[in-house]
Amino acid sequence: MRLFRNLSVILLSFALAAPAHAFETSARAAYVVDVTTGTVLLNKNADTPLPPASMSKLMTLYVAFEAVRSGRLTLDERLPVSQHAMSFGGSTMFLDTTDRVRVEDLLRGIVVLSGNDACVVIAEALSPDGTEAGFARFMTQRAQQLGMTNSVFKNASGWPAEGHVMSMRDLALLSRRIIEDFPEFYEMFAETEFRFDGRAPSNIHNRNPLLGLGIGADGLKTGHTQEAGYGLTGSAKQGDRRVIFAISGLDSMQARARESEAIVNWAFRQFAQKSVVKAGEELARAPVWMGEAATVGLTPAEDVNTLLPVLDGGELKAEIVFTGPVRAPLAKGDVLAELVFAPADLPETRVPLVAAEDVAQGGFLTRLRTVSGLLLSRLQQGPEGTL
Repeated sequence: MRLFRNLSVILLSFALAAPAHAFETSARAAYVVDVTTGTVLLNKNADTPLPPASMSKLMTLYVAFEAVRSGRLTLDERLPVSQHAMSFGGSTMFLDTTDRVRVEDLLRGIVVLSGNDACVVIAEALSPDGTEAGFARFMTQRAQQLGMTNSVFKNASGWPAEGHVMSMRDLALLSRRIIEDFPEFYEMFAETEFRFDGRAPSNIHNRNPLLGLGIGADGLKTGHTQEAGYGLTGSAKQGDRRVIFAISGLDSMQARARESEAIVNWAFRQFAQKSVVKAGEELARAPVWMGEAATVGLTPAEDVNTLLPVLDGGELKAEIVFTGPVRAPLAKGDVLAELVFAPADLPETRVPLVAAEDVAQGGFLTRLRTVSGLLLSRLQQGPEGTL
């Protein structure tokens, strides 16, 4: 017997907030997320793979942080500088082949000074085959494991190379992992300057234009090449809220600074955290196939919060989407549906809904009633109804 399953939609309405005003960005691609609630505030070409320039150094840093955490590197360990590392131009620590540099200095050299040479030193130390190219392949594999599906690395520094790409969503995801997985290292990203061994007095300042503005900015990484334009992957924390964003393709340092500050101010000033529904609160009941109960409650496993405009009034339209009827047996906590909502001018949010209670498989009489009902339904439909 064939079970007929249909996509079911239950419409809901929450009296919460008025429409928001969308942020119009001049960036080629942008992604802004409120980490505290998971609310995506801006998505413009966020899944398009683009040249990330030095913002891809965040992946080199993540792998290096993992190596220190696991003991494969130590902060006081001194690493040699190869001719290949020394050969890089652009932003550097001005290392040469006579140096042996502490890992901690290399990390700060990457975070604060965006040192291309420092990236290569780290890469060659951690590469499976001792080469930067081998390290780039490893980074690509590790990125896939982290869920970064639009990232491919050809080098450790973001130096222009065909096929070296990341999406803005991937950069935001990576930033969150750095912040949450390595709080002991994340403090480096707020440092405004780093002086290494008295060298390069012209390259001691962090290029992040948001640091020191008093808006809660504490990271992460700028980037610029001719192909990529000017970009920034940033984060700021105010009170209990944290916002992470990634932008790319701006035409100047000044435009990058203005756009980044405007995004942070918009995200914090124009939105407030609101409760949509509490964990365990039943929102609807879904029909159950072959169960001891005819329906099962649908509820979020955790409190559902979102960001909404600061002005009160209006309604938030939402819907519950599931493929039904759901088939017994069901265990409390099984994911059965999604709550989907999208405040005006914001990308939609999707929240899993779970079974509110167990539903055992029905016995013989239940199955008999179900089959009889299905037969009757099909007969009423006429000859096109099939079993």
